[in-house]
Amino acid sequence: MFRRAPAAPTATEDRPGFLRRLRQRLNRGNSWLSYDLADLLRGRQIDAAILEELETRLISADVGVQASERILAELRTRVARRELTDVGALIAALRGSIVDILAPCARPLTIDRAHRPFVILVVGVNGSGKTTTIGKLARRYNSQGLSVLLAAGDTFRAAAIEQLEVWAQRSGADFAAQAPGADPGAVVFDALQAARARATDVVLADTAGRLHNQSHLMEELKKVRRVIQRFDASAPHEVLLVLDANQGQNALTQAREFTEAVGVSGLVLTKLDGTAKGGIVIAIANSLRIPIRYIGIGEAPEDFGEFDPAAFAAALVEGGEEPAPGAVPDVHP
Repeated sequence: MFRRAPAAPTATEDRPGFLRRLRQRLNRGNSWLSYDLADLLRGRQIDAAILEELETRLISADVGVQASERILAELRTRVARRELTDVGALIAALRGSIVDILAPCARPLTIDRAHRPFVILVVGVNGSGKTTTIGKLARRYNSQGLSVLLAAGDTFRAAAIEQLEVWAQRSGADFAAQAPGADPGAVVFDALQAARARATDVVLADTAGRLHNQSHLMEELKKVRRVIQRFDASAPHEVLLVLDANQGQNALTQAREFTEAVGVSGLVLTKLDGTAKGGIVIAIANSLRIPIRYIGIGEAPEDFGEFDPAAFAAALVEGGEEPAPGAVPDVHP
């Protein structure tokens, strides 16, 4: 089944608005890292006890032991040199250390127009937000003037096919699917042939959600990748792993296993507006150094944007609204 959807309304990323929403939604309440530090430091020097408190907060925020130790080692060195003498300096140094870890992974996904179609294989566990991510990517690429086809490679759930078709209609993407229970590799291969015949720019291939420790399903995912390579030896041009940030350290395990199985080349971190602590992004960047392409902070299309390490670090450390340029961060709630 191949359907050509009507053109969707043009959508553009409201970047300043997205960054503002990131600060408002990530680590809301009293969970941001520098919450009440000014009160804790009142009348005290920055000492070992304060740094231990900060380390506890980092680990509690899902930053993980390895990344937390890396950050604290740098802060301890600077404290010993008397470079950090007040809370503002400490918070700025903490934010800078986090940016240093995240910055190498901040690499937006670029569609290479030399490949037509440019094939993006989207993978992840059940409930991570794969299908929604595909829909938002389709809308984004359509707004950039690229033609898009969505391939319904999740054939185990009829609802998954229907959901993807709805996203195709919303985004103005073409849609290719077969009956529920069809071979996923065959679905994707037929979609790729249709895309080539129509000179489509981008194919976004959905896959069934699977746990990283379900070996038979991971083998099936490897088969889908091999099928794509038979169509185009250079494809898939991106293997995009969608991770639910609420999974905490388990998301790091998922990233390792999927990378080993199918060669993940980019990440999408979703649901950062929920109960996610946010620090898992640091843990993944520190351990795996996989490019973080996008993050999601809500259901609306405008709640999905490219990963910005400086903005993310500021939201994680300081919370609340973005301070004015040159202002000293306010660490009070």
